[in-house]
Amino acid sequence: MAKLATVYDGPQHCVALDAAKGKAVAMDCPYTGKGEELSPGELLEAALGGCMLIAMGALAQRQGIDLTGTRVEVETETSPPPKIVLSSVRVDVTMPKGLDPSQRTKLERASDSCPIKHAFSEKIAVTVSFHYPD
Repeated sequence: MAKLATVYDGPQHCVALDAAKGKAVAMDCPYTGKGEELSPGELLEAALGGCMLIAMGALAQRQGIDLTGTRVEVETETSPPPKIVLSSVRVDVTMPKGLDPSQRTKLERASDSCPIKHAFSEKIAVTVSFHYPD
């Protein structure tokens, strides 16, 4: 497992670094920071969307399905500051045109294999909706 280090480097700002890959992501707080970077909550949303896309992508590669342009939008609901508690997650997946019913079913099942989706407490409602343009 890769080691990720996050370092606080200024007023409400930090950087997560994977030194082995030479990749970094800056974060700050949207409430008390400058709001110039993605917040940790936004990165959680991005992680969930990316995980679901990657899970579908593995199946798509094996099945010869083109998922180019597939879009995942994640919206979280939280209690207001100062004690922010995640209460629900809504995921909208817009799929590409031309998928037959069998492909749709397989891809939806594949997206459900995302471990991040299953990491949320049972107290947090996670709703996933798939949208097909044709």
